[in-house]
Amino acid sequence: MPPWQVRGWPRSPQGGGVSEATVSRVLNGRPGVAEATRVAVLTALDVLGYERPTQLRGERAKLVGLVVPELQNPIFPAFADVMGNALAQRGFTPVLCTGTAGGVSEADHVDLLLQQHVSGVVFAGGLYTQACAPHQHYRTLLDRRLPTVLVNAAVDGLDFPRVSCDDAVAAEQALGHLLALGHRRVGLLLGPPDHVPSQRKLAAFRERTAEAGIPALVEHAMFSLEGGQAAATRLLRSGVTAVICASDPLALGAIRAVRRAGMRCPTGVSVIGYDDSSLMTCVDPPLTTIRQPIEAMGYAAVELLATQLAGGHVPTEELLYEPELVVRGSTAPVTRTTA
Repeated sequence: MPPWQVRGWPRSPQGGGVSEATVSRVLNGRPGVAEATRVAVLTALDVLGYERPTQLRGERAKLVGLVVPELQNPIFPAFADVMGNALAQRGFTPVLCTGTAGGVSEADHVDLLLQQHVSGVVFAGGLYTQACAPHQHYRTLLDRRLPTVLVNAAVDGLDFPRVSCDDAVAAEQALGHLLALGHRRVGLLLGPPDHVPSQRKLAAFRERTAEAGIPALVEHAMFSLEGGQAAATRLLRSGVTAVICASDPLALGAIRAVRRAGMRCPTGVSVIGYDDSSLMTCVDPPLTTIRQPIEAMGYAAVELLATQLAGGHVPTEELLYEPELVVRGSTAPVTRTTA
């Protein structure tokens, strides 16, 4: 049913009903409508829950949702900072939404953003990376054709533009570095089994370890320092001399596990992180890690969103950015052998 046929649709200032032709002129931004009538029509759209066309949202068209899963992991504030600046440079106002344990869910954030009539949404990490997580709120965005961009790997079936760091290359870089240092019992510490970026790292790791003729020692954990410590402890029992981690916090947990086991990093066990988040040069030892090109990825995500907002077409194929191995003090040549 057209909105002007719904009870509550405004009357014109002259007391008559608003015709379909008048509503059409307002919605298409055409002249020939009194200002009071135009305001009444747009107000009714808001009151009745109809979404304004983008060109009629006024300042609301300047709002862009920026959704990150947390702020404890420094990589997400870093992405938010880059993309927030890029949005501001284009005249948009980022609306930062972040999840907390037991707090507002990602789906709730999407509902709130839709209520604010945001022009688009950028996600930097989230439930789209987990195969077993709920994804209906993403499908709502697809159904509404709201410009949306995802940063880093997503499950199949979410046809949004994506900007990702190449997880397979990251795993190959890390393992290649450790093999060159003489390590032959290398553990891989990943996120949950349904986490798509972790799955990509795992596939590349298994392929490369098979080529090298060494065992593929793998553990999964929640993305936290505590999760990294627990999973790394299990890897240490397997006799690993090095551990590759899927995030910097996991790597810090692994270093703690090495120390609790009475060894030192890197002389006892080498550790590699992932992200190169802030302060990784300040930990003891400074962390060898795989650097995501945060600035390039963040600006690319905003560029894709801006193109959609301007009415342009963007491909839904994933843009893959190559990571960089940053060698610091947490890796060293192997100094012990294991059975």
